[in-house]
Amino acid sequence: MAFPEGFLWGGATAANQYEGGWNEGGKGPSGADMMTNGTHTMPRQITRTWEDGLFYPNHKASDFYHRHAEDIALMGEMGFKVFRMSINWTRIFPTGTEEEPNEEGLAFYDRVFDELRSQGIEPLVTISHYELPFALTEKYNGWASRELIDLYVRYCETIFTRYKDKVKYWLTFNEINCGTLPLGNFMGLGILNEGTCDFANQVDDPQLRYQALHHMFVASARAVQLGHSINPAFKIGCMIAFMTNYPYSCNPKDVIACQEKNDEANYYCGDVQVRGAYPHFAQSIWKKYGVELQMMDGDLEELKRGTVDFYSFSYYMSNAVATGSDVEESAGNLLGGAKNPYLKASDWGWQIDPDGLRYTLKELYGRYQVPLMVVENGLGAFDAVDEDGAIHDQYRIDYLRDHIAAMEQAIEDGVDLMGYTMWGCIDLVSASTGEMGKRYGFVYVDADDYSQGTFDRSRKDSFYWYKKVIASNGEDLD
Repeated sequence: MAFPEGFLWGGATAANQYEGGWNEGGKGPSGADMMTNGTHTMPRQITRTWEDGLFYPNHKASDFYHRHAEDIALMGEMGFKVFRMSINWTRIFPTGTEEEPNEEGLAFYDRVFDELRSQGIEPLVTISHYELPFALTEKYNGWASRELIDLYVRYCETIFTRYKDKVKYWLTFNEINCGTLPLGNFMGLGILNEGTCDFANQVDDPQLRYQALHHMFVASARAVQLGHSINPAFKIGCMIAFMTNYPYSCNPKDVIACQEKNDEANYYCGDVQVRGAYPHFAQSIWKKYGVELQMMDGDLEELKRGTVDFYSFSYYMSNAVATGSDVEESAGNLLGGAKNPYLKASDWGWQIDPDGLRYTLKELYGRYQVPLMVVENGLGAFDAVDEDGAIHDQYRIDYLRDHIAAMEQAIEDGVDLMGYTMWGCIDLVSASTGEMGKRYGFVYVDADDYSQGTFDRSRKDSFYWYKKVIASNGEDLD
């Protein structure tokens, strides 16, 4: 048996895409609440106020706020060992600057954690998953300001203390490395530069982005130290959107370009959070973008003291890197690239590459030598409900089976893999496009892209398949 005893099988969601109840229970607006719906060809708009005639899909999302007991029971029925979720910062501190937390928000997550415990499910909590209080964007331009470090640490102290006996596993920031890309300005860093109107075409200032990332690194390091002081049993990890890249050809220029893209997009953030120091190539990245980081005395020591206990990451696809201009392009999660002629693609043009997950796991474990966890992996697809109400999603089963088999091979290769949480285990709103129709879940939510529907839950074929996978600890993938 390749998967170790106690392997953490489960699923993953994010509050902003799943929870709903956006203005209930004392919650304030987050950045995600200011984003309209879109498609893969029409980018989501970012507005500073809610505008008539526009639709904001994260406001209701999948309505977990009102249906959490029902949803957690479905997770329990599948046999989940772990559920990755996020706490919505604005449910605890509506503007991020309050002196005292919102008790109604804290009590909501108490109920969620108690429900999970009743089903024997361990919570894995992302502290900040694209849910920055929008008030902090308006007041400070998000993480571009150092002021956010103390506000984040106060938020961490509140939830670490409140839930110290209910939550063991924590992630400080979701996909922190999206801050290395212009696309990550608003969603990841809370930066909304003048002139930005939509998600795909943001006004970018690399100096602000990399400075914001530095502030997040310091905040994460402080949170790790604080968490361990509150409960030494806490396991606190980082979370990277791993964008696996291959050279398009054996042309040395393609190989070097691929190496540089991996350094910048993947390893820059991972090295700081796991190794506790900026990597050797950081200076060349700063020079490339004209960045001069402002650091306070003690920042570098802080990074060294606040390294994470484990490394978690999302993996959906791989890209190829070409230096020539005569190659076909492909779409991707955060980052696209040259189309790989050896791979098929999803409905959204993302290349499907299970072997790339094995490759990525081996690369990461060789580099960091800390436990790894795959906390996002899944297939966004159109799901059809037949006349009997059934959803036959064999394409999703095929995708997941191949990726789980790749994890099994990586474990046999010697990788220390602690768990797997499939993304969007219950249908939710897409972060990049704002669509509900881009479905990932084992459970179907009866709602369309405009939150029209009953929101009733239905088990897909993949629900029963994953239940069998968990029960066999990964042995039965048929």
